[in-house]
Amino acid sequence: MGIFGKISQGLKKTRDSLMNSVSSVLHGFSRIDEDLFEELEEILVMGDVGANTAAHICQRLREEVKANNVTDPADIRSLLRGIVAELLEGGQELNLTTKPSVILVIGVNGVGKTTTIGKMAANLKAQGKKVILGAADTFRAAAIEQLEIWADRAGVDIVKHAQGADPAAVVFDTLSAAKARGADVVICDTAGRLHNKKHLMEELAKIGRVIDRELPDADKEILLVVDATTGQNAVNQAREFKSAAGITGIVLTKLDGTARGGVVLAIREDLQVPVKFVGVGEGIDDLQPFDPTQFAAGLFDEEE
Repeated sequence: MGIFGKISQGLKKTRDSLMNSVSSVLHGFSRIDEDLFEELEEILVMGDVGANTAAHICQRLREEVKANNVTDPADIRSLLRGIVAELLEGGQELNLTTKPSVILVIGVNGVGKTTTIGKMAANLKAQGKKVILGAADTFRAAAIEQLEIWADRAGVDIVKHAQGADPAAVVFDTLSAAKARGADVVICDTAGRLHNKKHLMEELAKIGRVIDRELPDADKEILLVVDATTGQNAVNQAREFKSAAGITGIVLTKLDGTARGGVVLAIREDLQVPVKFVGVGEGIDDLQPFDPTQFAAGLFDEEE
């Protein structure tokens, strides 16, 4: 199955819920008026797009309808698709030009953080990059063991310490190994506990200082993994982490298991944080680099 097929399949529940509702509204009106826009906005809000983003989309629709002299409600569908793709555009590519580059991955328990790291490692290795993982979430022994399993599955190296070790020390050893072994990308699993934001900030700041000291010129991505099935809670979580950790991108997991895929728009528009990857299945190749055009096409079930 190609990339479009995976994205389209992953968005099936969202498409069946959100876009079927949109289509019903468009078919229910014989002309374009303010009542139509108000109903569309309500559907978008109910579809986890978020109130601010829904209002912005509908305002853009009003402008496009006027600018293009659109009179048939059915034509709004293609305008909506274009606006969705445009809103999501920008910043979705990983910035990994240095050797090595560093990716820090954070996220609360249960969102699929460790699985995401394993799949990301496999994705980068398939591109010909030498990857090394750092097990710096030392809070849970299970996190270290799970990361070992994924490192083996992806065929990449891993650096680990015992449970309870200093996460910054793990990162230091991982960076040292990366330099010694000529790695292209370092991916570090980090704790994502939000119950004590001050502790999280201190821990990430310490890790950041180690990276800046050891690899002062390295490209660095801080990716937050969030669970799409949690809808607006995912947006709130991203907002908290953005203020605590200065995230550079989002990985949205479990997109295939929810009708709440509209949350991608809320995260991008409300928080101005790009989505870098989406998880659309359980397989090792089911973590897909985020493509706004493919996402919009999958949401509307119209292949490019």
